[in-house]
Amino acid sequence: MITRARDQRKVLEDLDTFSSHRSIFSSALGENWPMIPLELDPPAHGIFRALLNPLFSSGRVMALERTVRRQARALINRIARMRTSCDVMKDFAIPFTVDVFLGFLGLSNSRTEILIRWVSDLLHGNGVKRTEAAQSIVKFIDEVAAMRRKQPAADFMTFVVQAQIEGRSLTKAEVRGIGVLFLVAGLDTVAAAISFDLAYLARNPRDQNLLRREPNRIALAVEELLRAYSTVQIIRVATKDVDFEGVPIRKGDYVSCATMIANRDPVEFKCPDTIDLTRQDNRHIAFGYGPHLCLGANLARREIAIGIHEWLARIPTFRIKEGTAPITHGGHVFGVENLILTWSRPTRPEPVERNEEPSHSPTVGIPSASSHGM
Repeated sequence: MITRARDQRKVLEDLDTFSSHRSIFSSALGENWPMIPLELDPPAHGIFRALLNPLFSSGRVMALERTVRRQARALINRIARMRTSCDVMKDFAIPFTVDVFLGFLGLSNSRTEILIRWVSDLLHGNGVKRTEAAQSIVKFIDEVAAMRRKQPAADFMTFVVQAQIEGRSLTKAEVRGIGVLFLVAGLDTVAAAISFDLAYLARNPRDQNLLRREPNRIALAVEELLRAYSTVQIIRVATKDVDFEGVPIRKGDYVSCATMIANRDPVEFKCPDTIDLTRQDNRHIAFGYGPHLCLGANLARREIAIGIHEWLARIPTFRIKEGTAPITHGGHVFGVENLILTWSRPTRPEPVERNEEPSHSPTVGIPSASSHGM
């Protein structure tokens, strides 16, 4: 377990000594293929990273923002019309991130409920449920890839199945590895971050009111909340025996870089256990560090900021419902369950715009596979 922030950066930069190849997902199926590019080492990592980087650039994310914001508004307005309390993860955070994922694939939200169940079983179910969920997710990704080979569209999966690296098309296993990573990494992590943020604001009405009065502060506040409530435990595998800062590490040992520890390192952050939504120069590593810095960090940041902004714009002053208590859990991704928020009066949400329900066809922001000359 690496605890100091500077030591975590050393580990995450040293790809020769600390490998990312673990096949965590596929090993649950008795198979051995990597999620791409997360579980690849050089030189393959760099090749796939260069291919996929343009899909998640700040410019592409900005082009998708209108669709993402519309998805958040539709969900929150539905909550506001019907009730004065909700379970944040079940009613908003998970459905929101699933809708964004389906939109990136160019699919309708008719599959939202089944995907929510698969992700829940995969991350929080027992051994049997996890295996069944993993099998269902693989089948779903393979089916979407097969569909896009026959019926191309301006979406993420079409880009992947049409892409080429080193003069060849991607194999079915490579397409699957990319699709599975996008699904697994993009849902629970973002949903957990939104839930931690809303839990904090529910407990701290002064900061809640600050962001209501000055919504332009939300992006900066999100960075501080990512630091304070980091969700990802990054795992590496030692490729050789090494002495690291006086600690012997043997080949094959697992090395944990828990971002929630590094992001409260007093050497790096003044008053690290104090949450300051105006904190500047926030050098947190909630999205990792080095060559494996999270590919979807730009999209995740915007999803979180949009989710918080639209929630504050539509839900009045909220608090944790009396008699309930959020339950947090650890693992590869830290999360929150039973976060029941309530508000004192019904809202009067904005009138539903015509075609408010997103079309899930974000034709902007997805370049053609041939546009990279790969």
